[in-house]
Amino acid sequence: MKLYYADHFVLPLPEGHRFPMEKYARLRSRLQASGMFAETDFRVPDPASDEAILRAHDAGYLERVAGGTLDAAEVRRIGFPWSPAMVERSRRSAGATLAACRSALARDGGTACAVNLAGGTHHAHRDFGSGFCVFNDTAIAALAMRAEGRAGRIAIVDCDVHQGDGTATILADEPEVFTCSLHGAKNFPFRKQISDLDIELPDETDDAAYLKALDDALQSVFERVRPELAIYLAGADPYAGDRLGRLALSIDGLRLRDERVLATCRDAGVPVAIAMAGGYAEPIDDTVTIHFNTVTSAARLLRDRA
Repeated sequence: MKLYYADHFVLPLPEGHRFPMEKYARLRSRLQASGMFAETDFRVPDPASDEAILRAHDAGYLERVAGGTLDAAEVRRIGFPWSPAMVERSRRSAGATLAACRSALARDGGTACAVNLAGGTHHAHRDFGSGFCVFNDTAIAALAMRAEGRAGRIAIVDCDVHQGDGTATILADEPEVFTCSLHGAKNFPFRKQISDLDIELPDETDDAAYLKALDDALQSVFERVRPELAIYLAGADPYAGDRLGRLALSIDGLRLRDERVLATCRDAGVPVAIAMAGGYAEPIDDTVTIHFNTVTSAARLLRDRA
């Protein structure tokens, strides 16, 4: 199972910025120390090309991002200060999901899986970024897999606590790409978009209620689309201790969520690419633990299948 990382492409942030950029390096370090993966399993992705990005994003927006000509309102909406390093980091993060999809689909027979140790930037829309998201790696990857003839029907299972609004709008006219989002009803973005399947959850939703909603959603997704590839956004932010979450899942409940999604893909013989998406817990090690559990659960399920 290949793990794609770009944490050494550092996006410089001002002191006190609330985005936990260091979680990515901590996650990779913990996975490397776990003994479950060889060093050759960890790969640095190529940056997403203009061609790949432009399938999902407006040319004018890409030009403003790449050239550093975003206006002040656009920069505020993204939430990151512009820098050349921000552009490179964003291209690499999108490239990691592209690489994970290609890697998962390259296996002959059975279920394959690969991971972007970042990504899940689902608030980026066609012509603007938002909510710490510059380029929408999920939409970029889904459209690339179709354009490259690697997968026709694709299911996006978004379990970040915030709705995948950018993904929904970019892929609204793509009938072969099914968007499913499980998210907090009262959380950001406050103006929701329309996914193919939206599951809105009340504040303080606990493990049992969440897993029931997830089971129903997975049944619906896999019956309706019969995907050839799944892209799973495994957000850590439904956690009860997340600063931006508003739900009440435990760390063990989130591990069970991962196992439900991944086992469904395995049992259906559907390759899956995983992105980490959000996570804002204090202490940050809780977020790292949740992401670590996602990756190691995937590795164990593949091993058990073999």
